[in-house]
Amino acid sequence: MSNSLKNVELVWVDQPQQLRQAACELAEADILAVDTESNSLYAYQEQVCLIQFSTRGKDYLVDALALPDLSPLAEIFTSERILKVFHAAEYDLICLFRDYGFRFNYLFDTMVAARILGYQKIGLGSLLEKYFGVQMNKKYQRANWGKRPLKADMLEYARLDSHYLIPLQDELRAELIAADLWELALEDFRRLTQGVEDTTESSEDDFWKIHGARDLSPEQAAVLKSLYQFRESVAKAQNRPPFKVISHQALVEMAEVCPKNHADLLKLSVLHENQAKRYGRGLLEAIHEGRQAPPAYPPNHTRPHNSVLHRIDALQDWRKYTGRHLGVPSDVVLPRDVLNRIAWGNPGDITELQVQMQDVPYRFNRFGQDILTLLTHGEHA
Repeated sequence: MSNSLKNVELVWVDQPQQLRQAACELAEADILAVDTESNSLYAYQEQVCLIQFSTRGKDYLVDALALPDLSPLAEIFTSERILKVFHAAEYDLICLFRDYGFRFNYLFDTMVAARILGYQKIGLGSLLEKYFGVQMNKKYQRANWGKRPLKADMLEYARLDSHYLIPLQDELRAELIAADLWELALEDFRRLTQGVEDTTESSEDDFWKIHGARDLSPEQAAVLKSLYQFRESVAKAQNRPPFKVISHQALVEMAEVCPKNHADLLKLSVLHENQAKRYGRGLLEAIHEGRQAPPAYPPNHTRPHNSVLHRIDALQDWRKYTGRHLGVPSDVVLPRDVLNRIAWGNPGDITELQVQMQDVPYRFNRFGQDILTLLTHGEHA
């Protein structure tokens, strides 16, 4: 443990009264660091198990599994006065919204800031080593945060994820301002708070996301769909991540080969003998049902018109050129979703372009005329 950690109080919060007290203290701060730990490698439906907060003088670990109601934290997350510092905020925001319905305002994301500054190594461990000489122990990156009690080493690991974020924010903010990239960073921090969605809703077409699914024939794809549904039901019953029940690769190979009996299953290199024994009957039934089912075709995604593809290519070339000139990654110049929106919308004048770029007003002011000239003249601005 570093000297910096030794001098800072660590508060463990697992009782409602403790949470209310902690929320009152956190609400008085003007800046907080936030992180979460989930059990994604150990449960069918992952959940937030721990929420870490740090102020400039104290670290808090909130046991989300022990507390029936985390609503005292809601106003902290929505506050436009308290700056919340995350590293790689998107995943944390999705998880906190999914499990508790929390909404967010006024963020700083240290990973986004590092990307905007053009750093190659943007992981938290790399940044802490660069700025503070702190080395993170990666031992608990894949730990089961749903187990209780948590080991003392795990508590130290968890607090480290938020402890240095405020001073890291101080450093990165100064660099962004010096590089004249502060307004652009603010725009991306604001965008993080918009459109946070629960992405865990499952669909019967989810099997198409498996690598190799779209290389199958429609008849084989129908078998894959049946196998996928069988694996989902087993994973749910066992409360395990589906990939830990049977791998994606095994599902695709079974759909290709369509084993007819247990001996055929044992011949598959991607299926362990224990899996064949444990799930063999269900797998063979799923294969049989899939072969009886109608052929499965990928969801219909309309191919863009050639003029749209031409605009996408032109905009990509322009943002690469501009990114090199500014010393930032190309998608920092123009995020992919905005680029595609402009390419499909084909704005004919500056007013139409402003509508397409309404969620990125800084970029519109800085690059809008260049983009419009590119689109209307088909050449570099």
